[in-house]
Amino acid sequence: MTTQQRDLYRILGVERTATDAEIKRAFRKLAQQWHPDVSSDPDADARFKEINEAYQVLSDPERRRTYDTFGEAGLGGAAGAGGFPGFADFGDIFDAFFGGRAGAGPRRGRPAAGSDLRYDLRITFEEAIRGTEKEIEFPVLDRCATCGGSGAKAGATPVTCPQCSGRGEVRTVRDTMLGQMINVTTCPRCRGEGRVVEDPCEACRGEGRTQRDKRLRVTIPAGIDDGHQVRLSGEGEVGPRGGPAGSLYVAVNVAPHRTLRREGTELYYELGLSIAQAALGTRVRIPTVDGEEEIDVKPGTQPGSTIRLRGKGAPHLRRPGARGDLHVLVDVRIPTKMTPRQRELLEEFAAEAGEPVGKGGAAGGIIDRLKDALG
Repeated sequence: MTTQQRDLYRILGVERTATDAEIKRAFRKLAQQWHPDVSSDPDADARFKEINEAYQVLSDPERRRTYDTFGEAGLGGAAGAGGFPGFADFGDIFDAFFGGRAGAGPRRGRPAAGSDLRYDLRITFEEAIRGTEKEIEFPVLDRCATCGGSGAKAGATPVTCPQCSGRGEVRTVRDTMLGQMINVTTCPRCRGEGRVVEDPCEACRGEGRTQRDKRLRVTIPAGIDDGHQVRLSGEGEVGPRGGPAGSLYVAVNVAPHRTLRREGTELYYELGLSIAQAALGTRVRIPTVDGEEEIDVKPGTQPGSTIRLRGKGAPHLRRPGARGDLHVLVDVRIPTKMTPRQRELLEEFAAEAGEPVGKGGAAGGIIDRLKDALG
């Protein structure tokens, strides 16, 4: 006796080449149509189970490949085997009816988590490059020292919420054009925790937390940049009545350097040179994040050229030991005022080079020509 193999693609009404998104859309549509709580068809239970079994296979890449190659026989039995037989992931069914994922809201029957906090920390340019450690202080809702966070008076304990029987949620049934629909909301009495405090702690009034000033030492890694954040897990506000603490985000503001400019791990410095220094070469001292350093400027250095000092930039945050470069941007400055002797020497240079200068020069004075050449 042989068993006829089902076509799971036909059950969902999709092609064998259907994408994951198309399979999911088809499942949602059929689930809304054939769910036993919605459909009055006597075969709704069997049809809904068949739809779920098909979706279990085709929504799983591994099982879909096996089915495409060997059919249902390759799955080792019914298509629904390997999970909850006959039931697709509850989140997908929830999604089909309510347009959202199950579990996306607050966890039922558990204390709510505390809020995240932000602390703005200003540091110097040098501290951002080298890294530093700072002590910060901020107000925070922390666990009540009197009741230990339970919210109950000494000797008392929270009790199961009588309104939701500890589930943290209240279910109501309403009639719609599709049939009866179950609406699930957070219990208003216990706020989803499943427990209530009948004899509250006087220090925190049943909240399980009180405000205090908290002091922490924060390690700022070398290479951090303006606008970056350091996350300290569990250092934010604690939740009410024993709920877990949120995170503290330390937002770093870096003060600008007087002469250096930063872009990521690269640093830039504008070096002003005279005509003579650029033409003849020189040695100059420039600022770096490691202190002043002397560099050589080669004769004939052109305006707009760059001298690169490798490894003198900012550290890489995720590559320990690696650093960017310092780029020295050359700016050759044309004098606007000269002494008579300086002018005489410059005119001698022009005469030696065979260049006309002064107002009578065919191509303009040497100063004008230098200004044109140097932008």
